Amino acid sequence: MRHTQLRSFHAVALTESVTAAAHQLNVSQPTLTTQIRSLEDEYAIELFVRSGGRMRLTDAGRQLQTITRRLFADEAEARHFLVESRELRTGHLRVGAVGPFHATEMLVAFHAHYPQIEISVSVGNSQVVLQNLLDFHSDVAVLAYVDDDPRLWVSDYSKDAIVAFGRKDHPLFVQRRRGMRLCDLHGQAMVAREHGSNTRRASDAAMAAAGVIPQVVMEIGSREAVREAVASGVGFGFVSQAEYVDDKRITSLPIIDAEVYNYARIVCLRDRLSSRMISAFLNVTKSLKRNTQTPKDPLSM
Repeated sequence: MRHTQLRSFHAVALTESVTAAAHQLNVSQPTLTTQIRSLEDEYAIELFVRSGGRMRLTDAGRQLQTITRRLFADEAEARHFLVESRELRTGHLRVGAVGPFHATEMLVAFHAHYPQIEISVSVGNSQVVLQNLLDFHSDVAVLAYVDDDPRLWVSDYSKDAIVAFGRKDHPLFVQRRRGMRLCDLHGQAMVAREHGSNTRRASDAAMAAAGVIPQVVMEIGSREAVREAVASGVGFGFVSQAEYVDDKRITSLPIIDAEVYNYARIVCLRDRLSSRMISAFLNVTKSLKRNTQTPKDPLSM
Protein backbone atom coordinates (compact mmCIF):
# COMPACT_ATOMS: atom_id res chain seq x y z
CA MET A 1 0.00 0.00 0.00
CA ARG A 2 1.37 3.39 -1.02
CA HIS A 3 0.39 6.86 0.09
CA THR A 4 -0.56 7.76 -3.49
CA GLN A 5 -3.07 4.90 -3.58
CA LEU A 6 -4.77 6.12 -0.42
CA ARG A 7 -4.72 9.70 -1.67
CA SER A 8 -6.40 8.60 -4.92
CA PHE A 9 -9.01 6.56 -3.05
CA HIS A 10 -9.76 9.45 -0.69
CA ALA A 11 -10.23 11.95 -3.52
CA VAL A 12 -12.61 9.69 -5.44
CA ALA A 13 -14.53 8.85 -2.26
CA LEU A 14 -15.08 12.56 -1.60
CA THR A 15 -16.04 13.55 -5.13
CA GLU A 16 -17.66 10.29 -6.25
CA SER A 17 -16.05 10.97 -9.62
CA VAL A 18 -12.77 9.89 -11.17
CA THR A 19 -12.81 12.96 -13.42
CA ALA A 20 -13.29 15.40 -10.55
CA ALA A 21 -10.74 13.61 -8.35
CA ALA A 22 -8.15 13.57 -11.14
CA HIS A 23 -8.64 17.31 -11.64
CA GLN A 24 -8.35 17.90 -7.90
CA LEU A 25 -5.10 15.92 -7.65
CA ASN A 26 -3.76 17.23 -10.96
CA VAL A 27 -3.22 13.73 -12.39
CA SER A 28 -4.64 11.92 -15.40
CA GLN A 29 -7.81 9.83 -15.10
CA PRO A 30 -6.02 6.62 -16.21
CA THR A 31 -3.39 7.16 -13.52
CA LEU A 32 -6.08 7.59 -10.87
CA THR A 33 -8.00 4.55 -12.07
CA THR A 34 -4.81 2.47 -12.00
CA GLN A 35 -4.03 3.57 -8.44
CA ILE A 36 -7.46 2.52 -7.15
CA ARG A 37 -7.51 -0.74 -9.11
CA SER A 38 -4.05 -1.72 -7.81
CA LEU A 39 -5.19 -1.00 -4.24
CA GLU A 40 -8.26 -3.22 -4.69
CA ASP A 41 -6.25 -5.98 -6.37
CA GLU A 42 -3.48 -5.92 -3.78
CA TYR A 43 -5.92 -6.51 -0.92
CA ALA A 44 -8.61 -8.42 -2.87
CA ILE A 45 -11.28 -5.94 -1.83
CA GLU A 46 -13.97 -3.96 -3.66
CA LEU A 47 -14.01 -0.30 -2.64
CA PHE A 48 -16.30 1.26 -5.28
CA VAL A 49 -19.18 0.30 -7.50
CA ARG A 50 -20.09 2.41 -10.54
CA SER A 51 -23.72 3.51 -10.36
CA GLY A 52 -25.38 6.07 -12.60
CA GLY A 53 -22.09 7.54 -13.66
CA ARG A 54 -20.95 7.97 -10.07
CA MET A 55 -18.40 6.05 -8.00
CA ARG A 56 -20.30 4.74 -4.98
CA LEU A 57 -18.50 3.41 -1.90
CA THR A 58 -19.03 -0.16 -0.81
CA ASP A 59 -19.29 -0.99 2.88
CA ALA A 60 -15.56 -1.69 2.90
CA GLY A 61 -14.96 1.57 1.08
CA ARG A 62 -16.92 3.54 3.69
CA GLN A 63 -14.87 1.97 6.49
CA LEU A 64 -11.65 2.82 4.70
CA GLN A 65 -12.87 6.38 4.11
CA THR A 66 -13.35 6.80 7.87
CA ILE A 67 -9.67 5.98 8.27
CA THR A 68 -8.46 8.16 5.38
CA ARG A 69 -10.44 11.13 6.68
CA ARG A 70 -8.43 10.97 9.91
CA LEU A 71 -5.22 10.30 7.99
CA PHE A 72 -5.49 13.28 5.65
CA ALA A 73 -6.87 15.56 8.36
CA ASP A 74 -3.76 14.78 10.40
CA GLU A 75 -1.62 15.33 7.32
CA ALA A 76 -3.21 18.73 6.72
CA GLU A 77 -2.73 19.61 10.38
CA ALA A 78 0.92 18.56 10.20
CA ARG A 79 1.42 20.67 7.08
CA HIS A 80 -0.24 23.64 8.73
CA PHE A 81 1.92 23.19 11.82
CA LEU A 82 5.11 23.06 9.75
CA VAL A 83 4.21 26.18 7.81
CA GLU A 84 3.28 28.01 11.02
CA SER A 85 6.52 26.88 12.64
CA ARG A 86 8.56 27.99 9.65
CA GLU A 87 6.98 31.43 9.88
CA LEU A 88 7.30 31.40 13.70
CA ARG A 89 3.57 31.70 14.19
CA THR A 90 3.56 28.76 16.56
CA GLY A 91 6.04 27.00 18.81
CA HIS A 92 7.55 27.04 22.28
CA LEU A 93 10.80 28.75 23.28
CA ARG A 94 12.34 27.42 26.52
CA VAL A 95 14.86 29.67 28.24
CA GLY A 96 17.04 28.94 31.24
CA ALA A 97 18.50 31.82 33.23
CA VAL A 98 20.49 32.48 36.38
CA GLY A 99 18.45 35.61 37.04
CA PRO A 100 15.33 37.31 35.72
CA PHE A 101 16.72 40.76 34.90
CA HIS A 102 18.41 40.31 31.51
CA ALA A 103 16.32 37.30 30.53
CA THR A 104 13.11 39.32 30.97
CA GLU A 105 14.49 42.13 28.85
CA MET A 106 15.32 39.68 26.06
CA LEU A 107 12.02 37.82 26.22
CA VAL A 108 9.90 40.97 26.17
CA ALA A 109 11.67 41.99 22.96
CA PHE A 110 11.30 38.51 21.46
CA HIS A 111 7.58 38.44 22.32
CA ALA A 112 7.11 41.80 20.60
CA HIS A 113 8.53 40.30 17.39
CA TYR A 114 6.87 36.87 17.67
CA PRO A 115 3.76 37.23 19.85
CA GLN A 116 2.36 33.79 18.97
CA ILE A 117 5.37 31.88 20.28
CA GLU A 118 4.87 30.41 23.75
CA ILE A 119 7.74 31.27 26.12
CA SER A 120 8.71 29.57 29.34
CA VAL A 121 11.59 30.49 31.67
CA SER A 122 13.27 28.39 34.33
CA VAL A 123 15.57 30.11 36.82
CA GLY A 124 18.38 28.35 38.68
CA ASN A 125 22.07 28.53 39.44
CA SER A 126 24.65 28.28 36.67
CA GLN A 127 25.20 24.53 36.99
CA VAL A 128 21.51 23.68 36.77
CA VAL A 129 20.84 26.08 33.88
CA LEU A 130 23.82 24.76 31.90
CA GLN A 131 22.89 21.11 32.49
CA ASN A 132 19.33 21.76 31.33
CA LEU A 133 20.71 23.23 28.13
CA LEU A 134 23.01 20.25 27.53
CA ASP A 135 20.11 17.86 28.24
CA PHE A 136 17.86 19.67 25.71
CA HIS A 137 15.44 20.76 28.44
CA SER A 138 15.96 24.36 27.32
CA ASP A 139 16.73 25.96 23.97
CA VAL A 140 18.90 28.87 25.10
CA ALA A 141 20.44 29.93 28.38
CA VAL A 142 21.38 33.27 29.90
CA LEU A 143 24.45 32.72 32.05
CA ALA A 144 27.06 34.85 33.74
CA TYR A 145 30.00 32.48 33.38
CA VAL A 146 30.66 29.52 31.11
CA ASP A 147 33.72 27.29 30.92
CA ASP A 148 35.22 26.75 27.49
CA ASP A 149 33.23 23.94 25.86
CA PRO A 150 33.28 23.12 22.13
CA ARG A 151 29.61 22.09 22.31
CA LEU A 152 28.53 25.60 23.22
CA TRP A 153 28.04 28.80 21.26
CA VAL A 154 28.42 31.82 23.53
CA SER A 155 27.84 35.51 22.95
CA ASP A 156 28.43 38.36 25.40
CA TYR A 157 25.31 40.39 26.09
CA SER A 158 26.16 42.83 28.88
CA LYS A 159 28.65 43.71 31.58
CA ASP A 160 27.45 45.23 34.87
CA ALA A 161 29.44 46.40 37.87
CA ILE A 162 28.99 44.54 41.14
CA VAL A 163 28.39 46.87 44.07
CA ALA A 164 28.46 46.49 47.84
CA PHE A 165 25.25 47.23 49.69
CA GLY A 166 24.18 47.44 53.30
CA ARG A 167 21.63 48.87 55.66
CA LYS A 168 21.63 52.66 55.67
CA ASP A 169 22.72 52.82 59.29
CA HIS A 170 25.63 50.38 58.76
CA PRO A 171 28.82 52.23 59.79
CA LEU A 172 30.61 51.52 56.50
CA PHE A 173 27.77 52.88 54.42
CA VAL A 174 27.13 55.90 56.62
CA GLN A 175 30.77 57.02 56.48
CA ARG A 176 31.52 56.55 52.77
CA ARG A 177 29.35 58.21 50.15
CA ARG A 178 31.67 58.00 47.10
CA GLY A 179 32.49 54.37 47.17
CA MET A 180 33.82 51.36 49.06
CA ARG A 181 37.35 49.98 49.17
CA LEU A 182 37.66 46.23 49.43
CA CYS A 183 40.01 46.52 52.40
CA ASP A 184 37.19 48.20 54.36
CA LEU A 185 35.29 44.91 54.18
CA HIS A 186 37.96 42.81 55.90
CA GLY A 187 36.46 41.04 58.92
CA GLN A 188 33.03 42.54 58.32
CA ALA A 189 29.89 40.43 58.66
CA MET A 190 28.74 39.41 55.20
CA VAL A 191 25.60 37.86 53.72
CA ALA A 192 26.84 35.88 50.72
CA ARG A 193 25.23 34.25 47.74
CA GLU A 194 25.64 30.50 47.33
CA HIS A 195 28.69 28.99 45.68
CA GLY A 196 27.96 28.73 41.97
CA SER A 197 26.57 32.25 41.84
CA ASN A 198 28.63 34.51 39.57
CA THR A 199 28.21 37.37 42.04
CA ARG A 200 29.79 35.16 44.69
CA ARG A 201 32.53 33.93 42.34
CA ALA A 202 33.49 37.44 41.15
CA SER A 203 33.37 39.09 44.58
CA ASP A 204 35.30 36.24 46.24
CA ALA A 205 37.99 36.46 43.55
CA ALA A 206 38.31 40.23 43.97
CA MET A 207 38.53 40.02 47.77
CA ALA A 208 41.03 37.16 47.63
CA ALA A 209 43.25 39.19 45.27
CA ALA A 210 43.13 42.07 47.77
CA GLY A 211 43.78 39.80 50.76
CA VAL A 212 40.37 40.59 52.20
CA ILE A 213 38.58 37.97 54.31
CA PRO A 214 35.05 38.91 55.40
CA GLN A 215 33.11 37.08 58.07
CA VAL A 216 30.45 35.18 56.15
CA VAL A 217 27.57 34.81 58.61
CA MET A 218 24.95 33.69 56.12
CA GLU A 219 25.01 32.00 52.73
CA ILE A 220 21.73 32.28 50.84
CA GLY A 221 20.76 31.02 47.38
CA SER A 222 18.50 33.94 46.48
CA ARG A 223 19.30 37.57 45.79
CA GLU A 224 15.95 38.59 47.24
CA ALA A 225 16.66 36.72 50.48
CA VAL A 226 20.16 38.23 50.63
CA ARG A 227 18.61 41.68 50.31
CA GLU A 228 16.19 41.00 53.15
CA ALA A 229 19.00 39.74 55.40
CA VAL A 230 21.12 42.80 54.61
CA ALA A 231 18.14 45.10 55.20
CA SER A 232 17.68 43.43 58.60
CA GLY A 233 21.21 44.43 59.57
CA VAL A 234 22.84 40.99 59.43
CA GLY A 235 25.75 42.27 57.33
CA PHE A 236 26.73 43.70 53.97
CA GLY A 237 26.27 41.98 50.61
CA PHE A 238 27.21 42.17 46.95
CA VAL A 239 24.83 42.53 44.03
CA SER A 240 25.01 43.38 40.35
CA GLN A 241 24.22 47.06 39.85
CA ALA A 242 21.68 46.09 37.16
CA GLU A 243 19.82 43.90 39.68
CA TYR A 244 19.98 46.25 42.65
CA VAL A 245 16.47 47.09 43.80
CA ASP A 246 15.95 50.42 45.56
CA ASP A 247 14.75 49.99 49.11
CA LYS A 248 14.40 52.69 51.76
CA ARG A 249 16.21 50.45 54.25
CA ILE A 250 19.42 49.92 52.27
CA THR A 251 21.97 51.75 50.15
CA SER A 252 24.72 50.71 47.75
CA LEU A 253 28.25 51.87 47.04
CA PRO A 254 30.53 51.12 44.07
CA ILE A 255 33.84 49.34 44.60
CA ILE A 256 36.44 52.02 43.83
CA ASP A 257 39.70 50.08 44.09
CA ALA A 258 38.87 46.99 41.99
CA GLU A 259 36.94 46.04 38.89
CA VAL A 260 34.27 43.55 39.89
CA TYR A 261 31.70 42.70 37.24
CA ASN A 262 28.76 40.48 36.55
CA TYR A 263 28.17 39.35 32.98
CA ALA A 264 25.20 38.18 30.97
CA ARG A 265 26.01 35.75 28.18
CA ILE A 266 23.65 34.08 25.77
CA VAL A 267 24.45 30.39 25.33
CA CYS A 268 23.09 27.68 23.07
CA LEU A 269 24.29 24.39 21.63
CA ARG A 270 26.34 24.86 18.46
CA ASP A 271 24.44 22.00 16.83
CA ARG A 272 21.19 23.94 17.24
CA LEU A 273 22.28 27.27 15.76
CA SER A 274 20.36 26.46 12.59
CA SER A 275 17.08 26.17 14.51
CA ARG A 276 14.70 28.78 13.14
CA MET A 277 13.42 29.77 16.57
CA ILE A 278 16.83 29.92 18.23
CA SER A 279 18.21 31.92 15.31
CA ALA A 280 15.31 34.37 15.60
CA PHE A 281 15.93 34.76 19.34
CA LEU A 282 19.63 35.44 18.76
CA ASN A 283 18.82 38.05 16.10
CA VAL A 284 16.45 39.83 18.46
CA THR A 285 18.92 39.86 21.34
CA LYS A 286 21.71 41.02 19.04
CA SER A 287 19.81 44.26 18.53
CA LEU A 288 19.46 44.69 22.31
CA LYS A 289 23.11 44.33 23.26
CA ARG A 290 24.32 47.21 25.31
CA ASN A 291 27.26 49.37 24.33
CA THR A 292 29.27 48.25 27.33
CA GLN A 293 33.01 47.77 27.59
CA THR A 294 32.87 44.03 27.34
CA PRO A 295 36.29 42.49 27.97
CA LYS A 296 37.93 40.11 25.55
CA ASP A 297 36.83 36.63 26.38
CA PRO A 298 37.76 33.35 24.70
CA LEU A 299 34.13 32.33 24.79
CA SER A 300 32.73 35.45 23.18
CA MET A 301 32.12 35.68 19.47
